[in-house]
Amino acid sequence: MSTQAPGRAAVTGIGVIAPNGLTADAYWKSVREGLGVLDRITREGCGHLPLRVAGEVRAFEAADLIEERFLVQTDRFSHFALAATVLALDDAGLGDVEAEEAYDVGVVTAAGSGGGEFGQRELQKLWGQGSRYVGPYQSIAWFYAASTGQISIRGGFKGPCGVVASDEAGGLDAVAHAARGVRRGTGAMVVGAAEAPLAPYSMVCQLAYPELSTVEDPDRAYRPFTKGACGFVPAEGGAMLVVEDERRARERGATVRALVAGHAATFTGANQWERSREGLAQAIRGALADADCAPEEIDVVFADALGVPEADRAEALAIADALGAHGTRVPVTAPKTGIGRAYCGAPLLDTAAAVLAMEHGQVPPTPNVFDVCHDLDLVTSDARPAELRTALILSRGLMGSNAALVVRRGDSAR
Repeated sequence: MSTQAPGRAAVTGIGVIAPNGLTADAYWKSVREGLGVLDRITREGCGHLPLRVAGEVRAFEAADLIEERFLVQTDRFSHFALAATVLALDDAGLGDVEAEEAYDVGVVTAAGSGGGEFGQRELQKLWGQGSRYVGPYQSIAWFYAASTGQISIRGGFKGPCGVVASDEAGGLDAVAHAARGVRRGTGAMVVGAAEAPLAPYSMVCQLAYPELSTVEDPDRAYRPFTKGACGFVPAEGGAMLVVEDERRARERGATVRALVAGHAATFTGANQWERSREGLAQAIRGALADADCAPEEIDVVFADALGVPEADRAEALAIADALGAHGTRVPVTAPKTGIGRAYCGAPLLDTAAAVLAMEHGQVPPTPNVFDVCHDLDLVTSDARPAELRTALILSRGLMGSNAALVVRRGDSAR
């Protein structure tokens, strides 16, 4: 543990594996330009299912970043997390951890569905060939905590580790968990979430969600805050961050990309979207209080943007409830409409986008959304130049969790 009194929690590294980019820079370029990459699902065994459109991570070669011995033990969702971690550590300038420093680095991830592709493959072997053909890694590869475990093993990290299973909003809860760890004295935390929900078994499970969009036109399948809102489409991928003590980061010459300023979470129950207005507003107020931040200080909001009319209305009203008159003036964006919702990975991708937006002084647009029918200043069509110092990220889960995160700009634009 660090011997110094803990300071502020700083983001020093970002790693992204997303449908629209396999690095943070590629992701930001696509997000800034408002590119939509939603398309027909091409994964084997999915063609007969009513879910037609999603955000697939294509041209991803896990072996380019991860050793084979880790890949054979893990599912695709952990491949994404491991690869994004390599990118985040490299961005933060954290190389191999010395033995005496190993206990000063922890890991926390959020997970929504676990390793469905790996689990399905092994279960097919069980029923088709017998138990002797089931590999030993079936016991761990499907598990929610697999990514946390494999990241810590691969990196040699022996600090506090954990996994957050609190619905989609768990992505933001994990960042808060990491920030608290740093404030309590842990030198650095690797934190994030990545999902791989496009295996046939996983997709069949998702079909039970009434909020899921089964529209076949990629340009119309996910259009929140519009009269044509018809649900959301899922996505693969996610992001990993390095969060560390600000003083420690500066002492080793790292760039402080952002500061984790405040967080709060609430629960309002599954499918009760009207009630999510109150719960989300309370989470926003709590995050602002935690950050000692006035509503007028928020320069941009990254919306949850579920795409369900009742949920969209509740979110728009929650923003107004919590931010007052500023809620109808502050720029709001939802880049995820161009790539889909990666469940727990979605708010991590939004957090990465928020940090990049503050660095570049641009609010990215909301792809495929034009006819906004709510009292929001939703940024559409083109990126909007703006002086961005403080961002608010929102997330809600299908089971009723709500979370809000406030991040502040770090060092000058990169």
